[in-house]
Amino acid sequence: MTETKSLFSFLYSKLLSEKTKKRAEIFFVSLAIVSFLLHLLIIALVDLELIVVNDNLKVLNNPIAAIYTPFSFILIYEVYLLVYYLPKSTTIYIGKQYEIITLIIIRRIFKDLTKLEFNSNWFSVKANVNFTLDIIATIILFYLIFVFYNLNRKNEINQSKIQKTIAITKFIKLKNIFAIALIPIFLVLSIYSLGHWIYDNFFSLSEIVDKIKDINHIFFDEFFTVLILIEVLLLLFSFFLTDKFSKVIRNSGFIISTILIKISFGTEGILNTILIVTAVLFGVIILAIHNKYETLEASKISSLET
Repeated sequence: MTETKSLFSFLYSKLLSEKTKKRAEIFFVSLAIVSFLLHLLIIALVDLELIVVNDNLKVLNNPIAAIYTPFSFILIYEVYLLVYYLPKSTTIYIGKQYEIITLIIIRRIFKDLTKLEFNSNWFSVKANVNFTLDIIATIILFYLIFVFYNLNRKNEINQSKIQKTIAITKFIKLKNIFAIALIPIFLVLSIYSLGHWIYDNFFSLSEIVDKIKDINHIFFDEFFTVLILIEVLLLLFSFFLTDKFSKVIRNSGFIISTILIKISFGTEGILNTILIVTAVLFGVIILAIHNKYETLEASKISSLET
């Protein structure tokens, strides 16, 4: 029993401690800066014809496309933060999912900037339509995430009044175990996805680069599938703590929101945008109604006490 506790403490300190989070932040930000400069250097070498690449490989033909690279590493750090906050706060954990999908869209905007065609009929070009949709979606998502965190702040004020029981402490430890288990899965998927993407874009014999599976589909599609399974397990274990209708609906609603985000990775164009915005909007509405329930129940308890 003591060995298990010591192993848990060791893994937690190495993977999910505040110190590790700070180190991860420094590492990924440094990596983002270096990768950005390296990408710009390669583009310069291509322009000087010192390096010959496939003409279809637009990420090496336009300096603006270089922004795509550092954003990829920032996204990886955001995924780590998502895992980091899993045992600490359910709502912040869900909020990190919303931040990730928004950053994916922003990264996509930088990539699509290289494909824009300026003509009198703007919406006749698919790349222009996708760019416009992504710009609108980013503004909407940014506002929805603000509303979500504002609602979460009010929720945390109410939760701070609740005393931690033994059952709650055990549940938090269970979430820590799930988070620790997610770290190696996250690392394996990251390495596999990066290797797969590099091979397809630089070494594949395929002539049609645009049809190569997008790195978002390779990593995030699989990772969000794992998240859904973890969230369902946590929902089932949460019944040991409470069977309150508002809590069950909130947690179930968050799972539905995650599923919608996961489904969006398999779609394109306006359907992709609709699914993402709907997923975040659904989560915001669920949290808002949940907070109303909590306020109503708190007022009922105080009226009974008086």
